[in-house]
Amino acid sequence: MAIQHATDQNFNQLVQGNGVTVVNFWASWCGPCRMFAPVLEAFAKEAEGKVSVIKVNVDENPVTSAQYGIMSIPSTLIFQDGTLKYKETGILPAGTLRALASGEAG
Repeated sequence: MAIQHATDQNFNQLVQGNGVTVVNFWASWCGPCRMFAPVLEAFAKEAEGKVSVIKVNVDENPVTSAQYGIMSIPSTLIFQDGTLKYKETGILPAGTLRALASGEAG
């Protein structure tokens, strides 16, 4: 499955699934977010079938952004079986993203 775009209405449903979910909070005007997008897209293709990848636009989904204390973007959250396990602000290198999603770091 490709990257899914979550909303305030469906976010909880998307992260409550089994397994690992990587969530990227971003905005269209954010330069670092645009720099991180290709890394996230490549990771989503590589991890397809093993990890769910979700993007949340902070401008369009303020409730979810506030619920997780997103003050700076890009921010990456990793959920395991619906439980938040990791939160990081900034651009993550592809190797770090892989390690975190597989449970090897964090």
